[in-house]
Amino acid sequence: MEQLKTIGRELAMGSQGGFGQSKEFLDLIKSIGETRSKAEEDRIVLREIETLKSRLSSPNTPKFKLKEYLIRLLYVEMLGHDASFGYIHAVKMTHDENLLLKRTGYLAVTLFLNEDHDLIILIVNTIQKDLKSDNYLVVCAALNAVCRLINEETIPAVLPQVVELLGHQKETVRKKAVMALHRFYQRAPGSVSHLISNFRKRLCDNDPGVMGATLCPLFDLIMTDVDSYKDLVVSFVNILKQVAERRLPKSYDYHQMPAPFVQIKLLKILSLLGSGDKKASEQIYTIVGDIIRKSDSTSNIGNAILYECICCVSSLHPNPKLLEAAADAISKFLKSDSHNLRYLGIDALSRLIKISPEIAEQHQLAVIDCLEDPDDTLKRKTFELLYKMTKSSNVEVIVDRMINYMISINDSHYKTEIASRCVELAEQFAPSNRWFIQTMNKVFEHAGDLVNSKVAHNLMRLIAEGFGEDDDAVDSQLRSSAVESYLQIMGEPKLPSAFLQVICWVLGEYGTAGGKYSASYITGKLCDLAEAHSTDDLVKAYAVTALMKIYSFEIAAGRKVDILPECQSLIEEMLASHSTDLQQRAYELQAILGLDAHAVKKIMPVDSTCEDIEIDKNLSFLDGYVQQSLENGAQPYIPDSERSGMYNINNFKNQEDLESSTHALRFEAYEIPKPSLPPVVASSTELVPVPELSYVADILQPTTSITSASSSDAGSSDLKLRLDGVQRKWGRPNYSTPEPPKSSNNTVKIQNEATLHDSVGISNSKARVVSYDSRKQQVEIPPEKQKLAASLFGGASKSERRHSSSSQKTSKTQNHTADKSHVAVKTSQPPPPDLMDLGEPSSNISAPSIDPFKQLEGLLDLTQDTTSLSTGGVGATEAPDFSSLFADMSLSAQSDDFASQVSSVNSSNGLGGSTTERSIQQQLNKGPNLKEALEKDALVRQLGVTPSGQNPNLFKDLLG
Repeated sequence: MEQLKTIGRELAMGSQGGFGQSKEFLDLIKSIGETRSKAEEDRIVLREIETLKSRLSSPNTPKFKLKEYLIRLLYVEMLGHDASFGYIHAVKMTHDENLLLKRTGYLAVTLFLNEDHDLIILIVNTIQKDLKSDNYLVVCAALNAVCRLINEETIPAVLPQVVELLGHQKETVRKKAVMALHRFYQRAPGSVSHLISNFRKRLCDNDPGVMGATLCPLFDLIMTDVDSYKDLVVSFVNILKQVAERRLPKSYDYHQMPAPFVQIKLLKILSLLGSGDKKASEQIYTIVGDIIRKSDSTSNIGNAILYECICCVSSLHPNPKLLEAAADAISKFLKSDSHNLRYLGIDALSRLIKISPEIAEQHQLAVIDCLEDPDDTLKRKTFELLYKMTKSSNVEVIVDRMINYMISINDSHYKTEIASRCVELAEQFAPSNRWFIQTMNKVFEHAGDLVNSKVAHNLMRLIAEGFGEDDDAVDSQLRSSAVESYLQIMGEPKLPSAFLQVICWVLGEYGTAGGKYSASYITGKLCDLAEAHSTDDLVKAYAVTALMKIYSFEIAAGRKVDILPECQSLIEEMLASHSTDLQQRAYELQAILGLDAHAVKKIMPVDSTCEDIEIDKNLSFLDGYVQQSLENGAQPYIPDSERSGMYNINNFKNQEDLESSTHALRFEAYEIPKPSLPPVVASSTELVPVPELSYVADILQPTTSITSASSSDAGSSDLKLRLDGVQRKWGRPNYSTPEPPKSSNNTVKIQNEATLHDSVGISNSKARVVSYDSRKQQVEIPPEKQKLAASLFGGASKSERRHSSSSQKTSKTQNHTADKSHVAVKTSQPPPPDLMDLGEPSSNISAPSIDPFKQLEGLLDLTQDTTSLSTGGVGATEAPDFSSLFADMSLSAQSDDFASQVSSVNSSNGLGGSTTERSIQQQLNKGPNLKEALEKDALVRQLGVTPSGQNPNLFKDLLG
């Protein structure tokens, strides 16, 4: 009877939706699951969106209904539709006092929003309040949201509360607090750099869950700085020993393995700490050996721990017993019928052969079985292993296998990777020149379009430099082999463009070098190649350049040049080409054909590809001409990097002379809004602020911070700016208010930033080997497989790698450059001129530019003599007395540094102290003069600043 009642209650709950959900919601889930097309699913979801929009907009929606609507919105969002209209309701639900609604709101917010969403700011206060709650479930919900939603800017708002929760009485809260700090470290390492010690403390927590959570941030920290955590090796070993001995509660077991994920993380950490450290490795040997012996290979999680142990052994200092145990574990993987375990065995073997290459002989047949397996993933992993095992004795077999596999696949990305590896192995372990050329031909023929352009250039460089050391015969044989193979292959259709470029270059450089082929034969082949690929301008350019080299070599040798009709027609076609590059090459070819042998030998020397070219970047041979032009009054050259920068103050006099002879549009200053102040009788010399000029951004350098404050007296001058009620153009957008003038010393502070570029070198470790315990000893091995195994593993075990092409430049290139003297000239660039530098221009004078604000027609007499700004001893090209423009500003003499600067400025301008004082005194004694004020304002405006003696903060606003 009780069973019937239970069934009745369950049926009643099912009819009403069950688990607190309505029948409408369950019907929605059912209808979505039964759809048979994407269009039908979209119709159901769009209808649901319209329903939710209408119901969420109702102000009287009950809270429990609102909870269900948010869950339905989650389904809408997961199915790829926009549910942003309900985000705000999820944010509001996080403020609810009901625990179930609050947790639902946090769940919805973490799934709806990202860390940069605009609504994040609305829940920061709620998170701060919930982190201080007495209910640990509320605290856990808030910590979950912290891990997902808090970004770098809002970390300081919640960091103190999260740190306090590390000492919470509930282990769940402590675990989530550690996870939150780990998340902060991942997003902004500097924000928790002072809290690293907390992770060490939590490692000793009584709860295994908190300890396991602490391993994740410690792993990231150890990867960054291994040496700082060497003292924790003993602690990690003890923890791993306790876990392996099943001292943790049974709740941490997974498939009868004690805390396997904690073991895996600890093995990863120990492999980092023991790498390259014999003392630390000796402390780790025992526990790793015990785990390998106790491992259970019947379950996936046991195999995962065993694989991690092998990776740890490959990182530690070599130990014979551990290597033997790891080899036995690898044999178990390779003998398995599961592709996944065989994949693990191949990967583990590729790690282990770095330490013990002799393991390969034990597992050679297993590697061949994996190489012939139909599973493409396993086959690719095996090729990676063979790539690491390659040496001079087996390079031919491995590269041949890789090329055949490359031809059979259609994956362009992996095809590119295989081609690059074939090229690298051929460069390092080529047994003969002929084999190298044939291998490169195959690679370019079948994957030329996918090979990086650097590979083609490396091939040309290798052919030019050669393989032999002090042996020109070997190099000549290599080049002749390349010429013969390219002449045979160039007639095939559909050759890649990169390969055709290599062919043209080789034929142009070495086609006639050995005397086996005549110039007419090679040029005819090149013309045929260019005509066959008439749509490829790059191939035609290489062909024309090859023709130029061959004709140059013939002229330099004193032989008569016979231009074939097809070559002549090709040259004429190039002369009329739409491509300027082809035109230039054709005209250069014509010009060379008209030169004598001596000139051609200088222009196109034979076999000079590897010679270093001396480049005089400063064009020192023009120094005499430049000096003569400067003496005749020419302007010095201004580097391009300084043309858009700050102009030299000494050039403004020349600019004023240039502008005085021209007229332009009339520009008037903007009117300022009239403040609501008592009427004041304004002086006739009041200046009006003007809008920021376009070149202010160029003059104000971003790496220079200049702060200036001028002290002034109340009645020193009437020349001032009216800034009351005017919106500031620099700094924060507010309005200036009258402030009493403050006195301070003028200081100039310049900070230069420098960027340090870290160069990271990557070393490619080439290992080889493999091991295998034959599981088919009773079955007879085919002779083909035995022969392949002998080819791969039967050779010499020693690595006989050649030096890479980049490090084996032969003495041939050294002979070319031994008699040359290289002149290295440093190009010194003058520093950018300083705003306050009033001295004579030392090396460059910027070209005068026309300032429209200087042309105030009717207000300023453009023909007025400007010599009043300079003394009688200063020439026309000298700068005006800049200090007189700021005569209304009472210069403070309290700073010795500033006084020395003023004295150096006066001495550099050729002005004595009395002359400067007289000039300043004359400006102080002058009455109001509109023309003079506007003239000064126009001159100073070219600097992008407007001086004012009554506003000491103006320079700080403009230049700070």
